[in-house]
Amino acid sequence: MTPKPITIALDGDATVSGLWLEPPNAKAIYVFAHGAGAGMAHKSMSAIAEGLAARGIATLRYNFLYMERGSGRPDAPALAHQAVRAAVAKANELAPTAPIFAGGKSFGGRMTSQAQALAPLTNVRGLIFFAFPLHPAGCKARTMRWRRSIY
Repeated sequence: MTPKPITIALDGDATVSGLWLEPPNAKAIYVFAHGAGAGMAHKSMSAIAEGLAARGIATLRYNFLYMERGSGRPDAPALAHQAVRAAVAKANELAPTAPIFAGGKSFGGRMTSQAQALAPLTNVRGLIFFAFPLHPAGCKARTMRWRRSIY
């Protein structure tokens, strides 16, 4: 299967790219964002999408605005949260009756979890993350979570 390129509108006139991959009779949708260093077309993102499609799960992967612009510095959380919400809204538009799950790889997962914590993502039934951590490098919360998990 070949993913279909789509455009996701953010507030104002900004847009980000997305890739929609929908197998026949999809059971659910996974909306997911990339990590801080590689965009939606990275081979690991493609492998996740293809593996899920083989199992009857549609995917919508998308770039954050900084990746679209070619910047090496990730977006501020508020802007990244906006992209997460816009991607989920696009998934609702593309398949209005399908169950939706959201998440991402590392930075994408972290931004999705933060957006969900601030206000529920429309029609999202659960969050799925790849390639932790959910906390930035050096964050004390990450260290404490690890210490609690080994005792």
